[in-house]
Amino acid sequence: MDTSPGPWRNTTHDWASTVDHAHLAEVRSDPAVFAPGGSGHLILEVIAYAADEAEDRGSGRCTVTLHPDGSVSVADDGRGTDTRLDARGRPVKKPVMATKDLRFFDHPGAQTLPDGQPRRGMSVVAALSEWLVHANRRADGAWTQRYERGVPVTDLTPATGHGTTDTAGFPGSTGTTVRFRPCAELRTAFLSAEAFERPWPRLTVEVRDLRTG
Repeated sequence: MDTSPGPWRNTTHDWASTVDHAHLAEVRSDPAVFAPGGSGHLILEVIAYAADEAEDRGSGRCTVTLHPDGSVSVADDGRGTDTRLDARGRPVKKPVMATKDLRFFDHPGAQTLPDGQPRRGMSVVAALSEWLVHANRRADGAWTQRYERGVPVTDLTPATGHGTTDTAGFPGSTGTTVRFRPCAELRTAFLSAEAFERPWPRLTVEVRDLRTG
């Protein structure tokens, strides 16, 4: 298990661990439990984080794009994923993709998502995707990182040319874009656009379907 020496207070995730292999294996072992309904549930798990950011800021926007290759991207105009420096001055990002969200996973009082299923966190999306690319744009810099079945396969890669739909999603803004391709057994019929656009308290959601046929 990879570790970071940062002595940060844990609120949503354990900053001391960047990858929890046992947790990811648990999720991968039972897709029917952790992603009931298939890809649609994973999309809602991602949108929920954009909704959190919008709630904290007072408002926000989010675009869900369904791509022809079976992947999905969710882009928001928030502040971007928290990134801090460790004791050696190296960037360490909040480990949302590959560790438990302490607020939701296995928590009896977890939030219920619009599909009626409990929220478990972003690590479920990463673990149940063939690949996932996390693109992040903050006021102090931008980077991308790629995961395969929940495990990072690249370091944080400095990004340029942000402000496009492939990165931050909203030109000239900060924000986060998560693009992922669910594992084959979950690439079933998506929920209706109305399910994704269902009124979140502070978040406006737009769905773009680029699939053909």
